[in-house]
Amino acid sequence: MFKINYCFRHRFLFLLGFLYSLSCNLFAQIYDGFQTINHNQTDRHFYLYVPNNYSVNNPIPILFNFHGGGGDPVTYMNYTSDMRGLAAENNFILIYPVATTDPSTGIISWIDKATNAAPRDETNFIDAIINLISSNYSVDLDRIYACGYSEGGIFSYELACRLNNKIAGIASVSGSMLSESERSNLGFSSCSPQHPTAIMLIPGTEDTNAHSLYNGCCQDWGLDLYYLSANKITEYWTNINSTDESPYVSDVTNTNTVDGSTVQRKIWSNGNGGVEVQELKIIGGAHDWPGTSGNMDIDANNEIWKFLSKFDKNGMIKNLYIEDFKKSVLITPNPFNNFFKVKGVENDLIELYDLFGRKIECRIKDSTFNTENIKRGVYFLIIKEKNISFKIVKS
Repeated sequence: MFKINYCFRHRFLFLLGFLYSLSCNLFAQIYDGFQTINHNQTDRHFYLYVPNNYSVNNPIPILFNFHGGGGDPVTYMNYTSDMRGLAAENNFILIYPVATTDPSTGIISWIDKATNAAPRDETNFIDAIINLISSNYSVDLDRIYACGYSEGGIFSYELACRLNNKIAGIASVSGSMLSESERSNLGFSSCSPQHPTAIMLIPGTEDTNAHSLYNGCCQDWGLDLYYLSANKITEYWTNINSTDESPYVSDVTNTNTVDGSTVQRKIWSNGNGGVEVQELKIIGGAHDWPGTSGNMDIDANNEIWKFLSKFDKNGMIKNLYIEDFKKSVLITPNPFNNFFKVKGVENDLIELYDLFGRKIECRIKDSTFNTENIKRGVYFLIIKEKNISFKIVKS
């Protein structure tokens, strides 16, 4: 941890120079380095990556990624979450802001402790960055996302509440959400989202950090937990978004059998505007960033972008997402005879219906359907969680 500004400044400048010189050779970019903004009479910093395929004629999304408490973007990118390759591939602006020092502890921290006044106004700092970047680049203002690790994940929840007019969705890795009782005017009582808000959380069941315990932590005068449990977080956001009450639950393939953990995926679908809440429960996972440390069955970077990019401030981007999804699904053979296979469906329920709307069979994930006992004719294959149908024919 960096406990005083002096130490942080020198390490920060050293790492900045090293990373900047290295990054120029790694990823094609229009801009790749630190910028400074004078906010609240204070010079504040953020790392900006604008991919090479950016065009002023094509507004693109922004993804903020927040380092943990006591950290900095350079260390965070080098050892946990360098998303520049992902941004280049998917054409979005990537921003790693630098937190400020908590005057009460001397530790670099994201959490807005008491007020939005100086110097603890991190939400307004992010708002100022959005205003600056959108004035200099062509930005899709309906597709601004936030994610973060540990305390940065906690801060992502704050933005989903306190900057909801600009944030379409968030993802939190190994970071809980602060409760209403402890947060007073900064917690649930101030959390009144103005639009469907996509939420992803990636918690570890064996995380031992007080602010990230899977079952929550720390009584506040006997009234509530300071840090909410994963179940309370999903309950809160599924209610806010009016999703299905029960999630669709599936196990992610355990591709790495020596990392000491497995992954269970929970998806609450059919929220306002088609928005979803998703939990990737790392069973046996600690205070990690999956794909880099701890669990290796998933890559948190890819999971976050794959999830958030489906949504804007109106909910699911149906035209964009559904067409891309349909192209990825392969049904062979079609027409079929005694069987057909479905590929490209990772975690959804697949149902087979006849022309009269009668359900014949269902499967989970990529599957082979045995159709020896059904008659020739037209059928419909429905990917339930996506509400997408395919016309198929038995010859």
